[in-house]
Amino acid sequence: MRLRIDVHLDYALSRVCDLLLQIEAAAIPEQRIEEAHLQLSPCQHFARVPAQDMIGERIWLRKEGELKVDYRAVVSIERILRDVATLPALPPHRLPGETVQYLLPSRYCPSHQFTDFVNERFGQLEGGAKLAAMRDWVAGHLTYTPGSSNFETTAVDTFHSGKGVCRDYAHLLITLARAGEIPARYASVYAPGVKPPDFHAVAEVFLGGEWHLVDATGMAREAEMAKIGIGRDSGDVAFLTAFGPLFLRGQSVRVEALAD
Repeated sequence: MRLRIDVHLDYALSRVCDLLLQIEAAAIPEQRIEEAHLQLSPCQHFARVPAQDMIGERIWLRKEGELKVDYRAVVSIERILRDVATLPALPPHRLPGETVQYLLPSRYCPSHQFTDFVNERFGQLEGGAKLAAMRDWVAGHLTYTPGSSNFETTAVDTFHSGKGVCRDYAHLLITLARAGEIPARYASVYAPGVKPPDFHAVAEVFLGGEWHLVDATGMAREAEMAKIGIGRDSGDVAFLTAFGPLFLRGQSVRVEALAD
């Protein structure tokens, strides 16, 4: 699968501001960057730094006045695909060290609060079958409702409200997976068919000794996702973090599937 990505950001700044940008598709073995172009309005400082777990890059910026960003890329998806429902889970004591942080609670994914629920609802299942049941439960329990959550909304809030956007679907699935002793992390991706078109959020789970992308909204398939970055939850992988006042003037994300 090949994707064409076109992103435009336009923000106003009331004063000099430090910014952390992460919008480029990651150059990693499972996806090949065929072409890429990033253009920014003039800035006082520009520096690339590794992103979480060395997957992708973040860009430190120092700017004033305005932030305009244009990013265009063509990405070829080459990851190995599996049916997660058929994959085994490793017991915690056999997990690789780099997965351990994704088994623990985080700011938006307080998995320790869901242990009893997961044991009662999914305790009879194991491995990928358990994860698939959790994915289907989240899909059936939540209603996709733009504007129903904000940057403070946690998986607990989403669980009780029964509504959310892709960020909330991902947080709730990650939380249930961790409570069920399956390492899970948050992945920011580009994918065609996302409505409304935007940066998309999915869960990534460690099963069968590998990481696999899982979208509880049902809008994106693993074969069609270009990964931007990963983290414990959305706080680690925001496309733009501002250390100062920032005002949106315009933003667009377009992702198109191309013929191989």
